[in-house]
Amino acid sequence: MNILLGVSGSVSAYRAADLSRELMRQGHTVRVCLTDAAQNFVSAVLFETLTSQPCLVDTFEEPTVGRMAHIDWARQADVIVIAPATANTINKLANGLADDMLSTLALVTTRPMIICPAMNPQMYVHETVQTSLRHLISRGATVVEPTEGDVASGETGVGKLAPIERIVECVEEVLFSSQALIGKKILITSGPTQEPIDSVRYISNHSSGKMGSAVAKAALQMGAEVTVIAGPQSEPLPIGAKVHSVTTAQQMHDQAVKLAPSFDWVIAVAAVADYRMSAPIEGKLRRTEDSMTLDLVANPDVIAAVAKAAPNALLVGFAAEPTSETTMAQEKIKRKGLFAIAANDISNPSTTFGSAQNHLKLIFNDGSIAESGLTSKFQCSIWLLKQIIYKCANKS
Repeated sequence: MNILLGVSGSVSAYRAADLSRELMRQGHTVRVCLTDAAQNFVSAVLFETLTSQPCLVDTFEEPTVGRMAHIDWARQADVIVIAPATANTINKLANGLADDMLSTLALVTTRPMIICPAMNPQMYVHETVQTSLRHLISRGATVVEPTEGDVASGETGVGKLAPIERIVECVEEVLFSSQALIGKKILITSGPTQEPIDSVRYISNHSSGKMGSAVAKAALQMGAEVTVIAGPQSEPLPIGAKVHSVTTAQQMHDQAVKLAPSFDWVIAVAAVADYRMSAPIEGKLRRTEDSMTLDLVANPDVIAAVAKAAPNALLVGFAAEPTSETTMAQEKIKRKGLFAIAANDISNPSTTFGSAQNHLKLIFNDGSIAESGLTSKFQCSIWLLKQIIYKCANKS
């Protein structure tokens, strides 16, 4: 596998040499990028000698003439490891700055990123650094926490670069995850639907599409071929996913039934409206002093229809529940013919529509239940996919 190792200006930069050699011993190709500050501690020549690969420093370097290295290296890497990651580098990555080669590479890549902080303990616990780390984690980065011990300033505290073996272990875990779904075709429904009342009003819900986008991003990072049927959501979908945009539940139903037979998995994350107007009104309904009754009819059940149209696909539904009770979710598994259903309690402000976090209860058709714990929607998605993989591998 191809590993891009970014080294920033910490005293522990010298340990990146050992890290690069250990990664090579595991059979990986390692290419290194140094920040300007890192050159105060280590040199490009050191890493070129160790790895037998060019080492990037300047933003405009082109080891292959005519090829933009910041594009090629970012796309060719299977994982980006930043070790050590200083406070300055962490804050730049969190805010999308690209003022050197390393931050530019990080902005271009769509591959998994592992960040290994190393700095003075007071810097590490600073609110800005911790906020940046949380932001990076929410976007899919993996953080290898520093350890406690003596640091260069003579102080003792949490800020030492994690042990090399722990970083290598994390790299192997991430690389394994990034290969786990290679060859799988996954269809995901995402976002809300909008059911017109008249030409200017509609029935909908508060779904932002964040969970559907997170599942799509996680599946892509794990190697799957991903297609998303997306309602009118506010959350952008990841680059790399093929997207079919729809508006109404009927349109989502028709598209899902059409596409599903050619997919291995279908994960129905979308918050589909249960009802629509029996006859949407042309033009605009005018306000009167009288009360108004809307004539609603049931929308098609998208995931149940997919179960009939694609009997060989593995189907996973989502259920937004008003409590933590799972009885209704378990009933839906049997009624709709699902492999599993992921239930979340939307009465909890931390996990309601539009929130950055989620806490899933994954209920399988054999009655077993797994819980993700409260975490970012991306990390929740990685957990979800791993649980499904594990369950498929251990079916009796």
